[in-house]
Amino acid sequence: MPAENSATSRTAKIERKTSETDIKLTISLDGTGVYDVDTGNGFLDHMVSQISRHGLIDIDLKAKGDIHVGWHHLVEDVAITLGRAFNEALGDARGIRRMGHAIVPLDETLAMVALDCSGRGYAVIDTTLDDIMVETLPGALVKHFLESFALEGKINLHAQIMAGVSPHHKAEALCKALARSLRDALEPDPRSPSDIPSTKGTLSG
Repeated sequence: MPAENSATSRTAKIERKTSETDIKLTISLDGTGVYDVDTGNGFLDHMVSQISRHGLIDIDLKAKGDIHVGWHHLVEDVAITLGRAFNEALGDARGIRRMGHAIVPLDETLAMVALDCSGRGYAVIDTTLDDIMVETLPGALVKHFLESFALEGKINLHAQIMAGVSPHHKAEALCKALARSLRDALEPDPRSPSDIPSTKGTLSG
């Protein structure tokens, strides 16, 4: 089903069903960080929940997939659905700050995210997790999740682990930094409350 969105509440609802996954998602960009996430993978649930809680984005997500072949399809399609819902809920991006960044510590780990809700998807990601497991999730899928979200959400995303040892801490800190960056970027700009933040007058093309 196509997404539904409201310019006033910045919400979106998407149902995505393929031969590999079945996903139902509702988000509100103007939420309070309430989440109900069930993907069948505990660590993926944890990642999405961090984005919700620290980004103050309400997320209701139910996802099933062909996990007998691995986690790739499920992780990728969850990220695609989140990205598309984010883009739909954002609308024309009128009145937002547009850009955000955060440096987030988690014990020995330090993660950096900088992003621009520019209408042009791009991702430069360095997680240092590619060849290891992060709890129940292959580390390479953490990077793929972030890339897929950025491309489908039409966000220019730079994310980097600056220091760290624990794979869990690295992935969690990246999600928290993503959340805080999104929160900054999505906040209304009081000096330009009704303008699209671009010299082109549009962020959609």
